[in-house]
Amino acid sequence: MATLDLSSLIADLGASDLSIQGLQMDEDGIDVLDSPAEDISSLTPGQSSYDKQRSNLKTYLDALPYECESVEEMQKKLEYIMAKLIICAESKNWSVLTTWDAMLQCWLQMRYPMATSTRTKLVRLYYELCLLPGLDVRVIRSWADMISRLLGKNVKRKLQSRDLQLPWRPLWRVLYKELFPKKRLGKTNRNLNNILLYVAENCRWYFPASDIPDMLDTFLPMFTPDTTLTMIPVLTSFLPATHPHLYLPLVFKIWEAFNSFSMDERFLEMAGNLAEEHVAGQAGHFGEEGGAQWKDIGIWSEEEWTLLVSKGFESMYVPVGKSRSPNMTSARADASSVRQGSKIKKGISRVNALAKLFVYSLAVDGPVRGDSASATPASQGGQTTYLAGSKAMDTLDRLITSTESFFHPSNSGPWTMLLTNFLQRLTAEFADRWFDEKSPSCRTPVTRRLTSTIRRAFVTSLLTPALLAMFSKDVLSLAMTQGALRVMTQLEPTLTMPELLARAYGGLEVVNETHRTTAVLKILSGISLPLVSEKQWRAGQKHLLPLLELCTPGIDLNDPNKTICVTSFIISAIQHVKIGDISMHHSGFALSSDAPSEDPMEVDNEDTQLPDGVEMSPFIALSREEERALVRESTAGFADWVTSLFRRVFALYENLPEEGGRKKTTGGKTEEVVLKSIKSMIDVVCLHLSDQLFDLVLNLVHDYATTNVKSNAVRAFGQLVACLACSKPQQTIDKFLPFCILQIQEELKHGASSVRTTSTHESVPSDTTLHWNMAILRGCLGYGGPALLKHKETVIQLLTLLLEKAKSERGYSGTGILVSRVLHALTTIYPVNNYFVNNDHWTDPNFNKAHSTQWGLLYEAKDVKIEWHVPSAEEIDFVLEILDRVASPALDRIEDLVNSSESWDSVSRNDFCRYLAFSKAVWNGMPTICKEAPKEVINTCADPKVDVEGLLVEQFDVKAGIVLTDPQDPRYQQVIKLRTRFGNLVHLAATKLRRGQDEEDHIDAVIAVVKAIDTFFLDYGMSRGDFATLQKNFVQSREVNRVSTHQTDNTRVVWVKRAQLYHSGRLYMHALYRRRSALDDQLLRDDLAELCLSPYTRVRRLAQNVLHSTCGYYVRSTRYILPTMFNALTRGNNPDRMKGALYVLANKGTAAYLMADQVFQRRYLLSLLECQREEKPSVQKLVSTNSADCLVHLNEEVVRTAAYSADIIGVDAALRDLKVELEPGVLDNDLWRTAVEMTPRRVQRRLQEHEETMKSVLDIAVRPTTHWRYVQMAITFILGLMRRDAPTPPNVVRFLMEHTTSVQPSIRLNAQQGIVRESLFVKMRTYATSDDELWLCQWQNPWTREVPIGDPSEFLKTFQNPVVGPNDFYVDKFQAGFLTWTATINAYVSPPEQPIAWDPSSAESLAIIREHTDKDYYSKLAALWSQETNNNAGTSDLRPANVLFIKTMAKMFEGVILQDLLDVIEPLLAITDKFEQTAAAEILAGLLRGSKHWSKRTLDVLWSWVVPRLDHILSQARPDTVMYWTSFLQTVLEDRDPRRNQPLVDWILSLQLDFQGDSAFAVSKSLDAVVVLMDTTGVRFNPMSERYVSLFFENADSNYAEIRNTMASALYLIARNRWRPSYPSVAALLAACRDTQDPLRTRESIFDDRFQQVLQNLPEWKDQRFPPPRVSQSQYDKVGLTILLWLWISFHGSESCLAFPSAMKMLPEILKMSELNDNPDLQRYSTAVLQVMSGVYLPPVFAEVVLDKLVEAIQSSKSWRIRLHTLPALVMFFYRNLLMISPGGVSKVMDVLLECLADENVEVREMSSKTLSGIVRCSQRQNILPLKNRFVSLARAVKLPSRTAIEYGESMKKLHSAILGLCALVESFPYSVEPWMPPLTEVLARHATDPPPISTTIRHCASEFKKTHQDTWHKDQLLFDEDQLQSLSTMLVGTSYYA
Repeated sequence: MATLDLSSLIADLGASDLSIQGLQMDEDGIDVLDSPAEDISSLTPGQSSYDKQRSNLKTYLDALPYECESVEEMQKKLEYIMAKLIICAESKNWSVLTTWDAMLQCWLQMRYPMATSTRTKLVRLYYELCLLPGLDVRVIRSWADMISRLLGKNVKRKLQSRDLQLPWRPLWRVLYKELFPKKRLGKTNRNLNNILLYVAENCRWYFPASDIPDMLDTFLPMFTPDTTLTMIPVLTSFLPATHPHLYLPLVFKIWEAFNSFSMDERFLEMAGNLAEEHVAGQAGHFGEEGGAQWKDIGIWSEEEWTLLVSKGFESMYVPVGKSRSPNMTSARADASSVRQGSKIKKGISRVNALAKLFVYSLAVDGPVRGDSASATPASQGGQTTYLAGSKAMDTLDRLITSTESFFHPSNSGPWTMLLTNFLQRLTAEFADRWFDEKSPSCRTPVTRRLTSTIRRAFVTSLLTPALLAMFSKDVLSLAMTQGALRVMTQLEPTLTMPELLARAYGGLEVVNETHRTTAVLKILSGISLPLVSEKQWRAGQKHLLPLLELCTPGIDLNDPNKTICVTSFIISAIQHVKIGDISMHHSGFALSSDAPSEDPMEVDNEDTQLPDGVEMSPFIALSREEERALVRESTAGFADWVTSLFRRVFALYENLPEEGGRKKTTGGKTEEVVLKSIKSMIDVVCLHLSDQLFDLVLNLVHDYATTNVKSNAVRAFGQLVACLACSKPQQTIDKFLPFCILQIQEELKHGASSVRTTSTHESVPSDTTLHWNMAILRGCLGYGGPALLKHKETVIQLLTLLLEKAKSERGYSGTGILVSRVLHALTTIYPVNNYFVNNDHWTDPNFNKAHSTQWGLLYEAKDVKIEWHVPSAEEIDFVLEILDRVASPALDRIEDLVNSSESWDSVSRNDFCRYLAFSKAVWNGMPTICKEAPKEVINTCADPKVDVEGLLVEQFDVKAGIVLTDPQDPRYQQVIKLRTRFGNLVHLAATKLRRGQDEEDHIDAVIAVVKAIDTFFLDYGMSRGDFATLQKNFVQSREVNRVSTHQTDNTRVVWVKRAQLYHSGRLYMHALYRRRSALDDQLLRDDLAELCLSPYTRVRRLAQNVLHSTCGYYVRSTRYILPTMFNALTRGNNPDRMKGALYVLANKGTAAYLMADQVFQRRYLLSLLECQREEKPSVQKLVSTNSADCLVHLNEEVVRTAAYSADIIGVDAALRDLKVELEPGVLDNDLWRTAVEMTPRRVQRRLQEHEETMKSVLDIAVRPTTHWRYVQMAITFILGLMRRDAPTPPNVVRFLMEHTTSVQPSIRLNAQQGIVRESLFVKMRTYATSDDELWLCQWQNPWTREVPIGDPSEFLKTFQNPVVGPNDFYVDKFQAGFLTWTATINAYVSPPEQPIAWDPSSAESLAIIREHTDKDYYSKLAALWSQETNNNAGTSDLRPANVLFIKTMAKMFEGVILQDLLDVIEPLLAITDKFEQTAAAEILAGLLRGSKHWSKRTLDVLWSWVVPRLDHILSQARPDTVMYWTSFLQTVLEDRDPRRNQPLVDWILSLQLDFQGDSAFAVSKSLDAVVVLMDTTGVRFNPMSERYVSLFFENADSNYAEIRNTMASALYLIARNRWRPSYPSVAALLAACRDTQDPLRTRESIFDDRFQQVLQNLPEWKDQRFPPPRVSQSQYDKVGLTILLWLWISFHGSESCLAFPSAMKMLPEILKMSELNDNPDLQRYSTAVLQVMSGVYLPPVFAEVVLDKLVEAIQSSKSWRIRLHTLPALVMFFYRNLLMISPGGVSKVMDVLLECLADENVEVREMSSKTLSGIVRCSQRQNILPLKNRFVSLARAVKLPSRTAIEYGESMKKLHSAILGLCALVESFPYSVEPWMPPLTEVLARHATDPPPISTTIRHCASEFKKTHQDTWHKDQLLFDEDQLQSLSTMLVGTSYYA
């Protein structure tokens, strides 16, 4: 549930102008129409899902003022849509199918019930559609979206798992290709992997539970350290939520073993979802078999819970110790996983997942702890007890307590947002679960449900941090806190409201701390419902008026932020209240308990029991009668408050800046936001005024209006009057209309607005009175259609007068707005009032005597009665009269001007703009006056050869309350006739103005025409923008007052807005998919499209915006205007016309449409290529942008989507099932036959167009006059047009080959990519035997074999034997064998001697490539690659494109090209230049990579040339070239069986590593080569690894830092390669995870024997250290640094668990190294490793070991420096592993801290005091009193002797330790005052004047206390007596003033 900052909702909350227009709709998110009533998926006994949907629909239909379609009628519409879907799918017309998807969305938006069988079959159809290979990603995305819409969100799934079963394996087949793409296909911008994972996540609920073992058998063998980031999302997306016991043990073991940020996110989300889905255990949806069993905490064991919470806690980024940033090595580990090229992206909220985990694990599952102040599971009577009897609650309390100080504003940082978000999500999830468990259908057993005790403990735990964070300076954090407090106040108002109100009064009374004031106001906005509702909190209502009075002065233009906050609070409070005086003398209502109807509520007697001597708090609830009496008396102040509020608003208006600017705004954006907020506030206030107070306000405003005229507040004051009119239109109109009309007549008579202008200008001072009164009238006349009827003649005369006399732009614009508002009020359907109660309730005399008892009343949807304004016959007659008497003469005048042959002077232009603006405003105000009749479509834009007219998408016709619907009605005919005349005149005017478009004087007139066209096309029904705004408005209003998605009641205004939104949705259907008449066509193409090409930028931009909007509503309108745009790009056009056309074509929607269209794609590409003749830079820049943007839509999938001819077996089966749902005769067989017969023709036409496009692009590219940039553009187009299912034309291949040696690097690169891609496609066509194999990349190489593995260890040994016989094989990629093995593995046998016979259809192309590639060609290529370029200046790797190109040549032509290439490489190797060496390395790498399937004879020739040159290459490599040869080795060896490169491997293994030699560079070259071999060969290096491990440990004391770094990396790689749990089967792995502690063998030490040896030698080496400055050359230092580097690298890798055992053993030495000041490197690395160890998750078995070692180091060390360095490490470790440390471990830590408090060294003592403070706060609250008594006794026992006494030092140490201990206790509760705390001030004050460090310690403690308690000091000081306050003062200043 979203939480919103109320200040962002100001414009939306009130009963604001619900009849307004003006708004852009996103068709996504349609389900926001879901009401709170539907959020419960519960069914009453005997009620089916269909019945539930029908009853929900009834609440929608009953709310509307007109009759809607019956369920049966809508069922027919659904079947009609499904029939069209079936025909489209069977004719494989996918693009048309997506348009009918949109129609299905429209149907769903109407909320009608859909039978479960229908929904099931539709989901199945869309699922099968998503699995079709090779389709355009945009099409698949729309189908994936449909699946989501049909299934619903997780919380409210529309289908149960028993209703639908889907096969998972076909989805995995399609996804596999996306997760592991072919490298030679190049990088694509496709997002298909994420879309398919999204489908899996939506559908996993429906994957059969019986398939879980099969899924695990498929996924787990593929899981390796290299594929972690890819396979974890697959696991979490596919595994169903049922039967979690099958996979959870494995998940936790994998999670524990890997250090990965992405894995943490995915598994946390998975755990949170499982906790929610299995909250009912085996009583839930999954039944006894599939439901999770309850364990120690919810469905988790103690061990699992510890891991979950520890990982979640890491996500908070809370810093510990000196570091202000947390050590998150997991993110770095993911970033370093470079081989994982997967682009899987998903926004996961770890905070949300953690909140779910906690909330859905809460239950009474342990003994209840009596003392709620204890922060750890306490032991009572020999058994462990828990807060509220819940282990999860206890853990949460500890977690919150340990992070409490980070919520304070003074301690803010990146963590603040996460922590406050955590609070907000916790409360939201808790409220969801609380309300869900109150529903009768809740499946959770009563014993596992939340209890009131848990609820109270939950709120108590979260309240303190929330109260601290409410003053956060970060806006988002404050909003999150507001959301959390809002829920808490509704859960436990008696706990939270007194605290919040105390701070509220404090914040509002201080005037100099604006931040506190605004923060308090924002919080008050969130808690307004408990404040005003006596049912929620009895003591709140009496505070309403005092708070309103306190905040009113905050309305101040000089402080916009505070003003917005004040208005926000007033809105949120007053929307629940009737503002009326019901005090005793006024109402005469008796204070008896028989008050108007109220729900009985429990009286919490505890609230009123106070200790003796304590004054009654104003925040404690009195009896109901006393509270009501106080509230009634307070209402007497409403009149004064309302008066002061309006006067405050008038004062603000008077200080506004002058209105002006093009948009006629008041001041800047800030002032506009303030005015908007003021308007919303006044709206709500006016609406809820009682009759007496409304009259008071009306008179007040009328007096102000008639005695003032403010030029700077014209708009603002008009809005204020509109608020009055919205509430009571009749009274407001009667009050203002006579006066305003007299004023307007008088002003016009004296020449106001008589200066003719057509553009925006500053207001003329003499016109101010006119505009002031016009603004008031606009406000009056915008509401209450019936109220206007008695002033009919007056209104018509007024409009006529203004039309004739108001000649300035501001005057006639105002007239237009006025007529628009009048017509809108008369012709549209809108709710009449938004009172917080129903109208009959509002007017009930009994209610008006005691309405305070009903404040904050909430309704269910079915109980709300909505009054609508529905246009009456009289109102329609009035409208027709206005049209006849005012609008029609205006059109006459326009007609005269348009038909005039004379050129227009300024008077004519002014008249034209004036009358046209008025006519436009008329239609602007009547979007629902009449329903469009079916149009005669002249230009269908259909191609009869390929388009089936019957499949064209149609308008979704539903009843929407449109006024005139009968074409035979004379009124209908009159309106249509006038509208048609308006359209014709606009067309004539556009034609006339276009002829004279060179005249700049006409721009204003042209702009007016464009706006008129906009109105003609788009002001019908409901626009997308209006609908989106109403949607957003409704959602925000709904969320403000509900705390749970399961809550069925809400404020009345929400249900009114929901009804209006539903009505608007029906109107919106009428705006979509409209047809074009002949007049529409003229306006669209002849006028609007031409105006888009205007030479004037202002005209062009406006016209383009209108055009794009229009194309979104009218069918095939884009297709209709495209020829105009293409013609504008032809030769001879003005550059401005070209720019206009390019901008139109650049629109994303337009570009996507035309690139998918078979004809327009070719025209577009050719038009872009032909633009090279225009030299204007701005045009060329646009062409460049457009050509780059269109590449996204230019790919082989687009062609295949339009010309799909493959079998669709799964889709056909789904269609057969779906047809059963149709009534006989619904499916049009003739249409079906036509569509199916048309398919081959459509396919043929598309393929033909594709060939033509390729040919045409090539023709332009080969012209000698074509500029090189356009040649490059043409090549990128050709790349997009290449297809795997058809050979590329030979002349295209020739063209590409010619440009592979272009001097332009970009052309050369693209041409090479083209050749590489075509070669890959040739290979695909050669090997693929079916369409699926081709498009899913599942073809098999003829030399591939499935090799059985058998015994894994024996299988691995075979890799040490050479490949000699036909039965031997190579395995290039180990895709299994890390966690578990598969039964077989893919391998290659040696190929025969004869070359491959490639695809015969590509023979000519291959011959062309071979013809070009002779020795001269390669020499030229090498020369070009050897040139210095900017592209490869900063990289140390080979250029992959170059390597791929040579690899492709080698693959295609085998040994034929070998000698040519070797001859080219030879001279390059002899030159030491960096770029020549790079080219040589790239060519040689490509050659070796491409020789994979060469014959043995050819390979022998290659290796016999390569091997003798390797020593030369290595010896001549320089520092600037060695990285290229290292990259060469990496490229050659990667993903290849080492035996393929055996000579190279043998050479690397033969390299001598002389670590003690003179040249570090010489050693590092050889060492780098060995490291590359380790990295690329992986597990196959293990047999050789021991030799190198020995070598590295023996030479760990190398003198060279870079060598030591490389050795550390090498050790990490060896450890990683050796780590292979490697179970023979998945079943064995699962059994091990279930039954053993360390199934993945992460706790075994990798280099144990070597490590032990080093550890034994370290003490000896330490004694032998050299003195400075040679200390860094000591063996101890060098070996220590090597080991530390290895640990550092390991902890930052994903396999950090491998370093744990060694790190444990090394820990004492690391601590010793951290104190060595004489070697900064050693000290820095040792400290860093300590910090990282604290930040990496440690399994519990290691946690106790680390703790013991840290404690032992402190206790046994003789060096105070070691103690000083170890204490921060101890506190970091303790904090990070809080949940894992046993009570015994905690005791050890406490003992050692108490020892350190008495340390000889002052720094150690102070550090231990800080540490003690944190640990007491986190976990030792139950030991506070014993500790306090101990320290107090010690302080009293020690008497400081004189400084000269021998025992002075010892006494000082003892006393200082006692004082430090006491200060630590005080600081452990930074934001509260515990009962034991005040007496300590007297103890500490006694020593405030003692010598330092005692006095400084006390002073520091006191100043910290003052800083942290200032927010609550008004309350905290009451806990101290006078002497204790004096003592506190003494502590602060050191002595008392009075002493």
